[in-house]
Amino acid sequence: MPRDNMASLIQRVARQARITFRSPAGPTFGENLYRLQQLLDEVRAEDLHLAPRGPSATAAGGGLPWSGVVPPVSYMHICETESFSMGVFLLRSGACIPLHDHPGMNGMLKVLYGTLRIACLDTLPPAAAAPPPPAAAAGPCHRALYRSRQHYTPASPPCLLSPHTDNLHQIDAVDGPAAFLDILAPPYDPQHGRDCHYYRLLEGPLPQAGAEPPGLPREVWLMETPQAADFWCGGEPYPGPRVCL
Repeated sequence: MPRDNMASLIQRVARQARITFRSPAGPTFGENLYRLQQLLDEVRAEDLHLAPRGPSATAAGGGLPWSGVVPPVSYMHICETESFSMGVFLLRSGACIPLHDHPGMNGMLKVLYGTLRIACLDTLPPAAAAPPPPAAAAGPCHRALYRSRQHYTPASPPCLLSPHTDNLHQIDAVDGPAAFLDILAPPYDPQHGRDCHYYRLLEGPLPQAGAEPPGLPREVWLMETPQAADFWCGGEPYPGPRVCL
């Protein structure tokens, strides 16, 4: 059953996010971020009136090109301000949110149910001594540091990203559907240089379950790609407590 203070909990998360990301360069940012992380770690699926499932048929929508097809991923919008956005992503079993970036953004991800495998990378500045990208590259390439690849469950602390650390990640639902509460600060906004870019690891696909990548962290090459044809994100109503800011 949801906890008695559930409504105030998600409201407090939103309020703390607004305080934290209103001044991300301020002297109290680290302290505020830690408080937000502690609150986010308390949130459970039942607090948001969620039961384990993948995206619903209502997320399919009626628009082309995926009319009537249940998407691999859906999003429940909770709230958004100029400084942050918050919502829930639902992934069907085996679904993958491809490797992508968050330009100039901070982020926090808390698993609500299921298991996620998250690979995190950092972009690296150009280096004169760096080896050239593989000959197979057919688009813009970027050097990156493949930092980690871990499994996250509801018992795990939030996964964090910053403008310079773990800013690129790939998210896979492992052994069943999964959902996570997501905070991005500031929100994506192409008009202000915060568009989402997708990438492919040129050394090969990110390893599958049971196969750990060698020697992490390690340098890799990434090629910028269009959004994958088999990935799209639907939208569905958020069933949890209302958040007012």
